[in-house]
This record gives sequence, C-alpha cells and structure tokens, in this order.
Amino acid sequence: MSLQTDLGKVRGLGSAKEGVHHWWAQRLTAIALVPLVLWFVASVAGLAGAEFVAVRAWIAQPVTSILLVLLIAATFHHMQLGMQVVIEDYVHAEWLKITSIVLVKFAAAFLAVAAAFAVLKIAFAGSPS
Repeated sequence: MSLQTDLGKVRGLGSAKEGVHHWWAQRLTAIALVPLVLWFVASVAGLAGAEFVAVRAWIAQPVTSILLVLLIAATFHHMQLGMQVVIEDYVHAEWLKITSIVLVKFAAAFLAVAAAFAVLKIAFAGSPS
C-alpha cells in the first residue's frame, strides 16, 4: 500500500524527494560554518585592541580574505535556507509566502555580495604602508 497519489507515482515524485536538496544544503552549510566561525572568533579575539592598520593588513592576507569570503557565502546561504523554512512553515497566504521568500533570497544575495566586495576591496588594495 502506497501513500502516493497516482500522479505522484507517474512523475516519480514523493514527499521525500522535494526537500532533500534543501535539507542537505542546510546541513552542509552548518557543517562548513563550524570551523569557519571558530577560526573567525579566534582571529578576532587575537586582534582585540589592534589598530585599524593591523586589522586591515590581516584582512589583506590571501588566506584570510578567502576564508572571510567563504564565511560570508556560507553564512548568508545558511541564513536564507533557514528563513525560507520558517516562511514556508508559518506564512499561510501563498502570495505573501512567495513574495517573502523572493525578498529574503534577494536580500541575502545583496548583503553577501556587499560583504564580499568589502573584503575583496581591502584584499586587492593591500595593506597601507
């Protein structure tokens, strides 16, 4: 006995196939964020009390810049995935649900690009001498 509709059987779709990608993406970004956030917190703690020039020189280092951009990308993607789940679960008007999800996706993309741009601008400008 199957709980799928006839149309679902023909299409090969079921309740377990639609959200699997979303679920995996959320778990993978969470796993990626663990070492990135630990690195970031330890690094910022080490820079406590440092002057602006020292922090700028730290950001300008290639490894630091790459890790910061990865942190930004993982953070905003994870945030967008989580907010989408909350919207899908708690917003019941279909037009508002779709509008909210689209706005969240655009806001996350815009903020991630802006943050990455700031890091890359410092990285490519180099540290002041």
